[in-house]
Amino acid sequence: MQIFPAIDIRRGNCVRLYQGRKDRETIYSKDPLQMARLWKSKGARRLHVADLDGAFQGKPANIELAAAMRKELDIPVQMGGGFRDMASIDTAIQAGIDRIILGTAAVYNEDLVIESVRKHGKSIAVSIDVSDDYVAVGGWTELSAVRFEDLARTMRQNGITELLFTDTRKDGTLSGPNLEGIRRFLKAAQVPVTVSGGISSVDDVAVLKTLEGEGLKAVVIGKALYDEKIVLEEALRVAGDR
Repeated sequence: MQIFPAIDIRRGNCVRLYQGRKDRETIYSKDPLQMARLWKSKGARRLHVADLDGAFQGKPANIELAAAMRKELDIPVQMGGGFRDMASIDTAIQAGIDRIILGTAAVYNEDLVIESVRKHGKSIAVSIDVSDDYVAVGGWTELSAVRFEDLARTMRQNGITELLFTDTRKDGTLSGPNLEGIRRFLKAAQVPVTVSGGISSVDDVAVLKTLEGEGLKAVVIGKALYDEKIVLEEALRVAGDR
């Protein structure tokens, strides 16, 4: 199972938001690139970059910074946040980002998903951000009428080969992952899945690893790393990500 340290960027800082709320922000570093260097030095083999500025404004704002991480550290970088047109997707791919993660576009612009998969193939993934049974969009500021299991099936039919599942109510809370929701999602997705939200300990990592046979491929860990609840080297060992 793969481990992705999360680097969430807002206003030039590396931050974490409690349940995605802008008014519940903790700044961990004023230099996201230095934070990326730290995770690489501790054994990270890949990074997950969330462009929170992009998510809230509807247009990516930190492609250059993510591309700098990719170029300097020479490890795969996946990035999401505000990708809602082909131009921004093309720009990020050309800048060297390995995987672009679509979110809101999956709900409101299915044609963009289809076109981006046709053009960029496996470099496109979709994040389905969940609040109870429904999909949150617009940087989690809106709740759609789309059920997460239905969207997972639709994205697979549209050619998406990897999905991300984030429980928005768990994210940044250190309250443990939503195992029931994850199992339901894996059953609906039928493609490799990366999960995040609520992961608080190495024990959580060990439990999630038991779901590999059901399609769980990777986990994104954020606040637990920054608050030193999880030591990255230990998480990598437990996950078997070496």
